[in-house]
Amino acid sequence: MLWVIYAFLTAFLLATSDALTKRILFSVKDEYLVAWLRLLFSLPLLMISLLFAGIPPLDGTFWTAVLIALPLEITAVILYTKALKVSPMSLTIPFLAFTPLFLILISYVILGEKVSLSGAAGIILITGGSYVLNIHKARHALMEPVKAILKEKGSMMMIIVAAIFSVTSTLGKLAIEHSSPVFFGSFYIMLVTALFTPFAIGKNRERSEARTGVSITKKDIILLILMGASYSLMIIFHMAAISLTKVAYMISVKRISIIFSIVYGYILFKEEKIVVRFLGGVMMLAGVVLIVLSG
Repeated sequence: MLWVIYAFLTAFLLATSDALTKRILFSVKDEYLVAWLRLLFSLPLLMISLLFAGIPPLDGTFWTAVLIALPLEITAVILYTKALKVSPMSLTIPFLAFTPLFLILISYVILGEKVSLSGAAGIILITGGSYVLNIHKARHALMEPVKAILKEKGSMMMIIVAAIFSVTSTLGKLAIEHSSPVFFGSFYIMLVTALFTPFAIGKNRERSEARTGVSITKKDIILLILMGASYSLMIIFHMAAISLTKVAYMISVKRISIIFSIVYGYILFKEEKIVVRFLGGVMMLAGVVLIVLSG
């Protein structure tokens, strides 16, 4: 059961990197620059792992999957970082639980596949959990928690990210099957970083011209190193776990990051309504597990 340990570490490292990203956004307010730096500072460890993994034979299927996934991944990176900037962690990260929900919808539309009873129960739990995140609004009107989701920019952005991840995760699995887990994880992030660089430089140039450029302190450098290291280790453990078990099982454990993120939000950023958000996060995580088990 070594994969369980790897998947658990993946969840913890992802939540840690997200928390460090949000902390850095307080001082370096340019989300494009911070998103790029998160990728950039993850490269050293990933490049080392790539040296050990080697380059497997790559076919047309691998390159097709990668080329389709790249623009979607860059869009997700931008929205992910923007969501962390504009909204509390405890109201953004839990919506990643919508990824398996979107996967079910996609499979139904394209393949006509219908969900089982446990899958339907999972959908209900995820939907109910998202409602519970803002349940304190229900004292005004029953639909207020739903309206609160629509009004919270970070929540809406993360829902879009979840939808994108439902596509990129499928493409990523295809690319891994036509290469290797460690190679794909490292090489893919290197490509994302390279393609995202013009966006980050262009946005930073606009800020400089508008005389709203950012300054990075020595303390920020330390946080950036920790952010990049935790992100790269997350990717390595993610790929190691996937190589040892079914992707669906690994992702269900990885979504424990929802709980870690809610705890980080309370400890580091003093976010409010943490008890109900924790309950909502647990419900959404339970929904993910039921959907995975239904498969």
